[in-house]
Amino acid sequence: MTNVLIVEDEQAIRRFLRAALEGDGLRVYEAETLQRGLLEAATRKPDLIILDLGLPDGDGNDFIRDLRQWSAIPIIVLSARSEENG
Repeated sequence: MTNVLIVEDEQAIRRFLRAALEGDGLRVYEAETLQRGLLEAATRKPDLIILDLGLPDGDGNDFIRDLRQWSAIPIIVLSARSEENG
């Protein structure tokens, strides 16, 4: 079974993603913070991480940098953050 870790602080978004992914037969784990997400990634060894960049205890980019020091788990960034040029 494919395991997915959702790292997202908004419960409504986690709930929506969980329902959609479990509906497709995936096993889903959740984390509300950057630190909890790193712990879950280390212990659960998910096949995929869905990551929000705006977490209450740090920036999602820091999560990616820290995770990449020891893992190549694929990451999908799902965020409301917008980037403007110029």
